[in-house]
Amino acid sequence: MLAGGCALVGSGPRAPAALTEGARAHRLAGRAQARAASRPRLPGPLAVAQRTHEYPSPAPAAEHARPRASAELALLLFATAYVNWTADDVAAHLRVLAGASVGQARSAMQLQAAQVAADPQLRAGGIANHGSVEAIAPLYGSHAAGRYVIVTREWTTASASAAYQGLLPAWHVTVATVRREGGGWVVSGWQPES
Repeated sequence: MLAGGCALVGSGPRAPAALTEGARAHRLAGRAQARAASRPRLPGPLAVAQRTHEYPSPAPAAEHARPRASAELALLLFATAYVNWTADDVAAHLRVLAGASVGQARSAMQLQAAQVAADPQLRAGGIANHGSVEAIAPLYGSHAAGRYVIVTREWTTASASAAYQGLLPAWHVTVATVRREGGGWVVSGWQPES
């Protein structure tokens, strides 16, 4: 009787199906582990990207800009620099403005700097812009906290082209946002409207 019990546990042709499937699953698991061990191991971020289909990037650097004593002063300095440039220095001016702002304004200046740096016609035409800030006023309304309207008077010239010859100065309107930071005010939004 005891010998018959041992025969049931064996792996012969008369072994129960459940035991055979269990042994098979164990063998398959062992093979899967062996295959996984033989694959090259990906570094941490690449392994995460393989699993999630997203590459984890480092957190962006914290944005800091020199705060000004008042919202109006922050906007006046920013707008004055924004409207006065030449083809030779416009990209550098925009990068300085990006460093002097935060949030959407910083992103907008970085994007514009990249665009004008790649514009061959700007430099070839000797294009320049000159202007003055004529008004800065709070934007009134239920969702207007920290938002201002800036009016500038600007004219564009071209030293190597007749494209802007005879062009009169034009009025432009920008909606800007400021926020309190570090005991003062910084430009956080910049949206030219005309």
